[in-house]
Amino acid sequence: MAESEGSPVPPRRAGPWARIKRSRGPKEPKLFGALQGVFTPTLLTILGVIMYLRLPWVVGNAGLLGGLAIVGLAVGITMATGLSLSSIATNTRIGAGGPYAIISKSLGLEIGGSVGVPLYLSQALAVAMYIFGLREGWNWIFPSHHPLLVDLTAFAVVLGLAYVSADLAFKTQYVILGIILASLVAVFGNMAVWGSESSVELVGTFRGAPEDNFQGSSFWAVFAVFFPAATGVMAGANMSGELKDPRRGIPVGTLSAIALSTVIYVALVFWAARAGTPEELTSNYTIMVDRSLWAPLVIAGLLGATFSSALSSLVGAPRILAALGKDRVIPGGLWLARTHGGEPRRAMLITGAIVLAGLMTRGLNVVAPLITMFFLIAYAVINLVMIAESSLGLMSFRPTLRIPIWVPVLGAVGCVFAMFIVNPSFSLMAVAMVAGIYFSIMWRGRLPRTGTVRSGVFVAFAEWAASKVIELDMSSERAWKPNLLAPVRDPATLRGEYKLLTDICRPEGSLKLLGIATRESAVDLSPRIRELSHAFHEEGVMSTWSVVDSAGYVEGVVTGLQALRSAFFRPNILFLPLPAEPERYEQLRQVILEAERLKVGIMLTGLHPKAGLGRSRVINLWMSPQRPGQSVEHYLADSNLHLGILTALRLQRAWEGQLNLISLADSPERALEARRDITRLRDLCRIPDRAHTVVSVGGFEDEATLRTVPQGDLQILGLSHGHAIEFMQRTIGRMAS
Repeated sequence: MAESEGSPVPPRRAGPWARIKRSRGPKEPKLFGALQGVFTPTLLTILGVIMYLRLPWVVGNAGLLGGLAIVGLAVGITMATGLSLSSIATNTRIGAGGPYAIISKSLGLEIGGSVGVPLYLSQALAVAMYIFGLREGWNWIFPSHHPLLVDLTAFAVVLGLAYVSADLAFKTQYVILGIILASLVAVFGNMAVWGSESSVELVGTFRGAPEDNFQGSSFWAVFAVFFPAATGVMAGANMSGELKDPRRGIPVGTLSAIALSTVIYVALVFWAARAGTPEELTSNYTIMVDRSLWAPLVIAGLLGATFSSALSSLVGAPRILAALGKDRVIPGGLWLARTHGGEPRRAMLITGAIVLAGLMTRGLNVVAPLITMFFLIAYAVINLVMIAESSLGLMSFRPTLRIPIWVPVLGAVGCVFAMFIVNPSFSLMAVAMVAGIYFSIMWRGRLPRTGTVRSGVFVAFAEWAASKVIELDMSSERAWKPNLLAPVRDPATLRGEYKLLTDICRPEGSLKLLGIATRESAVDLSPRIRELSHAFHEEGVMSTWSVVDSAGYVEGVVTGLQALRSAFFRPNILFLPLPAEPERYEQLRQVILEAERLKVGIMLTGLHPKAGLGRSRVINLWMSPQRPGQSVEHYLADSNLHLGILTALRLQRAWEGQLNLISLADSPERALEARRDITRLRDLCRIPDRAHTVVSVGGFEDEATLRTVPQGDLQILGLSHGHAIEFMQRTIGRMAS
């Protein structure tokens, strides 16, 4: 049937293939709420195998009060960390990576990576450790099953659930949580236990365990056994990048899980105190199974606890790895950071390979304490981040959940304390590995810069130090270091002095480049000065820069000197190149007079047009004869040798060269006196013994006399008057000949 012009054309129905094609596209990642994404994995990680197999042993050793003290101390450390984590989460969106993201945003990618890499490896290896625990429980029921086959089967199931999607893994955890809670009902439901009198004293005798022939265990040894049960508070925070509302979900889910697990642990301490005698509690690790209403249900809870812990770790670890890759902290990071449907499957496969390698060791007892150490280091750093954030008074830190400063302080101290109580040797190994990773990241090169609170920490410390210096004495001679101000009209003119400036300022000195520009040239000069300052910075010199819009050279330098007079790192040396044009001498004199008025040292530099700094090996420090009866202090002040001696010593150290102390006398008798004066001066100024003393008879204008002194690459003289500019210009050629 023909269609008339202007008649409506009915839309053509799309076939099933077209509909399928339109439906394809990038799959949005599944977002989780506080219950599914934070509370459940955190609670399941805390309620683990230690709760079932070691808590009664803890009570049998430590007694009722001792058991409560151990649980309270462990929970107190993790609760402080959980509060710090929650407070930081309410201040900002953490982003993907959980604890790694928190540390990186606050302290920089270098520190975040140095903690994040071992934290990731710990999460991955913990999967293997949990699977080993599951296998032990399984073989307790089915002793004929081959251990390796059990391990590989459990690994395949855990990896399959985590690889398909975190959503499927978390739905599985609901079933496991139900089994664990049912097993606890079976434990607490044994009314015969609850109705009996307590068999355990208030304070235990620390009998020990069958493994050590009842040699006895101290309070801290028992604490070390139990403490890993309290870890796992960041299992939900690892999902920070896939939470609907992390600012609400992390605090609510984490703190709720810690609170509920604490109630369960305290109740189990009272249960264990009535479940048997101290001998039974310390010798029978499965007493919780034996004294329950239905043993198979408790065994199922034990298996579910280890399975859920392995699943939570295998879901969280790849997300840390993907965050590390996204920030290019690790090689091949961008490849690892790729996701498929919101799932970091590449990172998941790498993590699976690490877990499989761990399973092939057939036992992680050796590295298990190291895993705990890495977790504790991460917890300690989280508390340090909270201390730094809350102490600086930054307007950007406005958490809706505020906690007192003593909470993260106790958390940080507690984490470090727990590390060295649990295992001092592994604690030192863990710290050394973190430090090694930090230096490795620094060695690899620059990382993307992000806004961190670390700069705020440095600024706050610098402000505090500046206030203390000003209160004490800002002009302390013992704390002297060269802070040079170098006026620059054309950055190209500093190329000859570049090495000299670097060697004088490095390592603890500073250099301020002051660009002197007119209104027209300021736009072109600023980027060139900035680039020059960056070049000095790359050579290890603390360099800053500014450009002054001035009508003339003298006005610009004077303005800079006056403006910087009250700065903390105020210049104490004005570095002035000797101009080649005599008509500029008068300008130079005016600048020198103003520097003298402001009590700023002057370093007037003239390089030979051909020789430059020569080999940068030999330094000649010229010293005028000391008048009879003149003190060393007056002599140094009159001859302006304070700065000359300091500069000569710094350059001799930088060049690893030869320093010559040269003096000219008008008679042999005066030459002997001059040598004695120099010897005394060398002792007072602590000039190295390898420096040579050269005293010649004659005058400075005498060519024959000058030929008797060593030829130097750099001549340093103390000049006291402005008219010495012409003298300096005349002698440049003579000194280099």
